[in-house]
Amino acid sequence: MEQSFVFKFLGLTFDLSGIIGSTLMAAVVLFVCIWLSRKVEMKPNKKQNIMEYLIDFTDGIVKDNVSDVDARKHLSLYAFVLFIYIWFMNQLGLFLEVKAGDNIFVKSPTADPVTTMSFAMMTLLLSFTFGMQKFGTGGYWRNYAEPVSFLFPINMIEEITNFLTLSLRLYGNIYAGEVLLTLIGNSFAPSFGVITLVLAAPLAMIWQGFSVFIGSIQAYVFVTLSMVYVGKKVTKE
Repeated sequence: MEQSFVFKFLGLTFDLSGIIGSTLMAAVVLFVCIWLSRKVEMKPNKKQNIMEYLIDFTDGIVKDNVSDVDARKHLSLYAFVLFIYIWFMNQLGLFLEVKAGDNIFVKSPTADPVTTMSFAMMTLLLSFTFGMQKFGTGGYWRNYAEPVSFLFPINMIEEITNFLTLSLRLYGNIYAGEVLLTLIGNSFAPSFGVITLVLAAPLAMIWQGFSVFIGSIQAYVFVTLSMVYVGKKVTKE
């Protein structure tokens, strides 16, 4: 059975496939951003147009979901980097998977719940930070007890469910896409010889194209919901 390669260090367990994939995609995002933003001109060239479109796109997500002007200034860059980083992570496993025996060394990092939960935790902590800066520590916690005090535990449970749904939605979609692609290549293709081998090729390409679309949608949904959660924390209901 295929599994991610893990190792232990100082009593902690590390997933090497997640580390390699995340680091690789961070390097790709850095390279793409530098390449697109080189030689910025008053009259934008094609590369600059792409960069400006991406920034405008993520800025639009922030403006649509966060009403606080001060919070928007800090969230624009976060939304931009988060969207691009998650998008590249979602696509990695569709086109590159490195295996040695039963161990997988490179795959989509977002096909691992630890990665998606890390992103969700960043958003959660960021929303707490902006909420406390806006209302103060005491005022922030009192918001959980409004309009009536017995809603406090319910609102606290909602924070946990927001964290889980935000992270597991992304993980589930990307993981399911990679599993199906693996089944097409490893199980369906060799099942009945040449016939299924021929059928598997276009089927895999169709699914890859569909998965690129799903990965893009999930990156958009993750960033949008992140901004919705932050926006709720800086708005008094």
